[in-house]
Amino acid sequence: MSARTRSFSRYVFNNLQLLALRSSNSGLRTYPNRRFVSIPGRIDAVFVPTNQNPHFCVRSYCSGKNSKGNNEFTEEIEYLDESGSVIYIGKGIRSVEPGVDDHVMVGGLKQPFSNASAVAKIVEIVKRWKWGPEMETQLDKLQFVPNMIHITQALKITGDGDASLSLFRWAKRQSWYLPSDECYLALIDRLNQSRDFEGIHSVFDDLICDSTKTKVPEFNAFSRIVQYLAKAEKLEVSFCCFKKIQESGCKVDTKTYNSLITLFSDKGLPFKAFEIYENMEDSNCSLDKSTYELMIPNLAKSGRIDAALKLFQQMKEKSLQPGFTIFSSLIDSLGKAGRLDMAMRVYMEMQGLGIKPSATMFVSMIESYIKAGKLDTALKIWDEMKRARFRPNYGLYTMVVESHAKSGKLETAMSIFLEMEKSGFLPTPSTYSCLLEMHAANGQLDSAMKLYNSMNNAGVKPGMTTYTSLLTLLAKKKLLDVSAKILLEMKAIGYSVDITASDVLMVFIKDSSVDLALKWLRFLGSSGIRTNNFIIRQLFESCMKNGLYESAKPLLETYVDSSAKVDLILYTSILAHLVRCQEEQKEKHLMSILSATNHKAHKFMCGLFTGPEKRKQPVLAFVREFFQGIDYENEEGQTRYFVNVLLNYLVLMGQINRARCVWKVSYENKLFPKAIVFDQHIAWSLDVRNLSVGAALVAVVHTLHRFRKRMLYYGVVPRRIKLVTGPTLKIVVAQMLSSVESPFEVSKVVLRAPGDSVSEWFKKPIVQQFLLNEIPSRGDILMHKLNILFPSSAPEIRSLTPPKPLVGGRAM
Repeated sequence: MSARTRSFSRYVFNNLQLLALRSSNSGLRTYPNRRFVSIPGRIDAVFVPTNQNPHFCVRSYCSGKNSKGNNEFTEEIEYLDESGSVIYIGKGIRSVEPGVDDHVMVGGLKQPFSNASAVAKIVEIVKRWKWGPEMETQLDKLQFVPNMIHITQALKITGDGDASLSLFRWAKRQSWYLPSDECYLALIDRLNQSRDFEGIHSVFDDLICDSTKTKVPEFNAFSRIVQYLAKAEKLEVSFCCFKKIQESGCKVDTKTYNSLITLFSDKGLPFKAFEIYENMEDSNCSLDKSTYELMIPNLAKSGRIDAALKLFQQMKEKSLQPGFTIFSSLIDSLGKAGRLDMAMRVYMEMQGLGIKPSATMFVSMIESYIKAGKLDTALKIWDEMKRARFRPNYGLYTMVVESHAKSGKLETAMSIFLEMEKSGFLPTPSTYSCLLEMHAANGQLDSAMKLYNSMNNAGVKPGMTTYTSLLTLLAKKKLLDVSAKILLEMKAIGYSVDITASDVLMVFIKDSSVDLALKWLRFLGSSGIRTNNFIIRQLFESCMKNGLYESAKPLLETYVDSSAKVDLILYTSILAHLVRCQEEQKEKHLMSILSATNHKAHKFMCGLFTGPEKRKQPVLAFVREFFQGIDYENEEGQTRYFVNVLLNYLVLMGQINRARCVWKVSYENKLFPKAIVFDQHIAWSLDVRNLSVGAALVAVVHTLHRFRKRMLYYGVVPRRIKLVTGPTLKIVVAQMLSSVESPFEVSKVVLRAPGDSVSEWFKKPIVQQFLLNEIPSRGDILMHKLNILFPSSAPEIRSLTPPKPLVGGRAM
């Protein structure tokens, strides 16, 4: 055969192949003078000329299923050129039965289909028809029997997720289908690329069924599905698939566990991530570096620091070098938990490995040491941070400055504060206030005023606390004019200054700067700033204490005019000043102050010293009427204080009878319930330790008179009688009794005598006169200690001033 003939033969074969492809796509058509034969190396049938049966085509199958005659062609086929000349004669190419045979007949030889051709044909059909019955019909007409290799390769080439899933579903219904891990992986990868996670979930159900049927738990597709779902943040679906895998007895690899742990950690569910990790440990799944890098930070941040350190140690034992994230999380968590020594060890270990700290790590460590009060170590880390060329941020500057200021390290605080300003950071009002307040608390007025002026220049508005601290410092320094200026500035800004102004007034009062307090009060009045009644009362009492009675009276009048109630304590304190007063002019001021109180006790005092014709009732009845109007539930302590001071005053004024009436009524109303104790025939006692001097003297006289009546009239004589006086009152009481030759012996705090001796002593006429209010001639001896324990402004405190000489007209 010539070269021309061979060339034309190849041309014919190529055109026949093209014709075969077209005929397979367009359906079976009849051509005259043609017979359907197979072309070597191709799948599709083609038509070639034949002399037999020119009107229709005949297909013959080599599968052996056709029962009519011999299935093989024995005649030869002539191949003609365009002019009709014979160019080749040979045996025909036999056709095959689609979907049954896995080969073609080339002459008398069986030639298998190539995998590439099979896969290409499947891909062609899938790409054209995508999905649906039409695609499945075309796949059913394949002239070869596919296998799972063909399907797997086709899935890898097919670009569409829906088409891939449809191909897989068709293959799953075929008799030749076998579960293949590679096939599932190819399908899952294609669906993941298409973001078809519902399809992946449906494939998972198929995978579970195939795994159960084949009893093969090593499908890698299980892990791939969970990984893709986890990365897609399909939290519930991925966890559900994970649980189903465990229930089916299948295994999950480390990468899948890591994906789930990452998913739950990112979703803010660390405890669920820990559950996955515990499942990982229970299944004896090996931990890789990624697992450690996931779990150690999660455990540390959730507070399970010991568990994190345990994993950290395991990681190092496996020769896995921890990364920066692990070191950072451990140092941060250990610092926040207060485990600073361990945090520093981990920090030094990190540096030993050549890992450089970040700015965030420096900030975390400095913050931890500051909160723990270890400012020196915090400063060392601060310096190390700056050497590493990290610039402290605004918050860190503020924290360091305020912590040192609050700790009293004002020099360091101011140094860092100035550095902060040079770095371009505007300090917060909180920082300014902290520094100013601490300088004010330390009495550093110049520094405090510089900071205050700096705040004003920076346009920072001081807070109430800052103003209060500065004004308090100025008040302590007695700079009234500067205080007034700043108070007015504070008022101009819009702050309510009443409370702050009162606080400054209290500073003057507590420092006993009464003159400054009065000036400040006048300034407040002229500026329209009001103070409260408590402050007015405190200033009034300070004026009384310092003898400024002329200034005190207007204060009391202001107090009364503002509807404030003058209680019995305040009235009694004024009366106590009157008791101690020895100047007639001041006595007049005190009497006018008592009158200005408008208290009912003053009316009682005035009535007590008037005659019976004005009072229109005996003294005892008058006293009882006053004491009946007292609310003992709320005023018992105040009344007891009043009785002590009143008895002092009555004794000084020589009003012994009135004093005994007051004592008697007070005892009847149980103001001194434990003063007198009768222990039948054993002991009688009188306790005057809680009484003033005048009250003690009156109580002794009145009580001994009661004892005398009981012993002489009723014949009851106890073994002993005790007068419990305390260490100070015993001198006064002993001297009073010694003037009438009493049998009482003086010990440390008690005057005691046998009952028989006291009974004989009671029989003396002088004693009877003494107990019946006959004033002894030596009154100066009895009363020379009277002023020792006069009460001050508080009912439980007594004055410890040295004794004063008695005025002759007031001696008993």
